[in-house]
Amino acid sequence: MSETEPSTESARTAPRSHSRRTALVTGASSGIGEEYARQLARRGYDLVLVARRAQLIEELADDLAEQCGVSAAALPADLSDPGDVARLEERLRADGTGDAAPIDLLVNNAGTGGGGEFVRQDPDRVDAMLDLNIRAVVRLARAVLPVQIARRRRAGLGEGDLPRMGVINVSSMAGELAANPGGAVYGATKSFVRLWSESVALEVAGHGVHVSAVLPGFVRTEMTRGVQRRSLPDIAFVAKERIVSESLRAWAAGRTSVVPGQQYKTADGLLRLIPRSLFKTFARRSAYREVQRELE
Repeated sequence: MSETEPSTESARTAPRSHSRRTALVTGASSGIGEEYARQLARRGYDLVLVARRAQLIEELADDLAEQCGVSAAALPADLSDPGDVARLEERLRADGTGDAAPIDLLVNNAGTGGGGEFVRQDPDRVDAMLDLNIRAVVRLARAVLPVQIARRRRAGLGEGDLPRMGVINVSSMAGELAANPGGAVYGATKSFVRLWSESVALEVAGHGVHVSAVLPGFVRTEMTRGVQRRSLPDIAFVAKERIVSESLRAWAAGRTSVVPGQQYKTADGLLRLIPRSLFKTFARRSAYREVQRELE
């Protein structure tokens, strides 16, 4: 459940004009989500910040409103809770005819990781991952895209120019692997996000709306603390600042997907060249060795 009712939007306001843009960012309390909020604020976007941790997004909203002169609203919500998702969907359906500003950009960043051998995973935690990584992402996009298309249509009838509109969905390079032992559910959720995003992007492109999937590799965030403790070289990590800046440029250009960081662009190209059967053989052997280590 959310820490406070998400229907109560705590806002730090700045005077609004018709030329202002509004972005809603989920998972905005830290990591990549916080960085999206900061970079969008510097670009002049008003913000709706969504996360479970109310205090953190309220402090971030205050900070960005003061530093960047934008309107920033904190909207605490737990996106694994259907009630919170429904209330957030209602916010995304704002079309500008009421008090709430319409959302020009939805950043579906909130997600959860976790893994281990599938047969040992807690079913409730698996359900929670599916709810957050897939169901919430789909429902929020489904709420905002029809509104954006309708606004574009009205603009085409002579109601004035509109800012660029659409959705950014944060996926992962984990979803690009042919097999992901130890991360089967997580990898599958991210594979879904990428394929679904690119398909929807083609459906809405004719309406002048952009949808992009972002496929980061390793990044130093709270969710990857376990990975950071391993002996991975620094080159394995991409700075969150680069992930956000590259993805915002790709979305603005109408690209359906982006892999931030040159090292992961190269890795993505290699993954496409390696036969799936060969990759699965390697993955099977790695999983077998992991089981053997646990038995020793």
